[in-house]
Amino acid sequence: MEIIHTSSITFYVIFATNFNNNIMRFVQFIGPALLLIILSSAAFAQKSELPINPDNSKIRFQEVIYETGTKDEFFNRCINWLNNYYKDPVRITSVRDQPSGKIIGKHTIRLEYVGDDGVKRDGPSVFYEFTIEMRDDRYRYTITDLLLRTASRFEIERWLDKDSPTYDERWEDYLDQIVAYVNQWSETLKEYMVPEPEKEEDIW
Repeated sequence: MEIIHTSSITFYVIFATNFNNNIMRFVQFIGPALLLIILSSAAFAQKSELPINPDNSKIRFQEVIYETGTKDEFFNRCINWLNNYYKDPVRITSVRDQPSGKIIGKHTIRLEYVGDDGVKRDGPSVFYEFTIEMRDDRYRYTITDLLLRTASRFEIERWLDKDSPTYDERWEDYLDQIVAYVNQWSETLKEYMVPEPEKEEDIW
């Protein structure tokens, strides 16, 4: 006949209960800290990646979009986009060549930063050059030659050098703002390059 010691069972029950309670307290304690670490890591991972031209190590945004339309139709749609996107579309464009299907222009991106008091302030401006090339059923945009608007030539690729003795922590945020601007710029271009839906004839 097997003898069961109730005192031993009671000990193990109490031990298991205390152990589980301690585990729950530990999870509750470390949970917020662990969540903060995860969110911080995710925020760090979301930093924008800049496209670099391997031929010259310069920043270059470029994309080929396949869409329905002829070269001339794309050209007319692009002119419509320019007139709606920029306040002075004629002044900023240096090339409008319909036979070759090419438009070249130059404009600026206005950046901002948050001061020590938490208030947003106007930051530097960056020049950029854009080229839009059109062919039948596709077009391509390119944004390059990004220069800080200063008295002397300052290529923003210098903002990528975190080992520079003049490195400013705001530079990384400036680069993220440039990426966000180009994304918004290209999305509006794509919207205007889509053919308008054909109107159905009102037959009655």
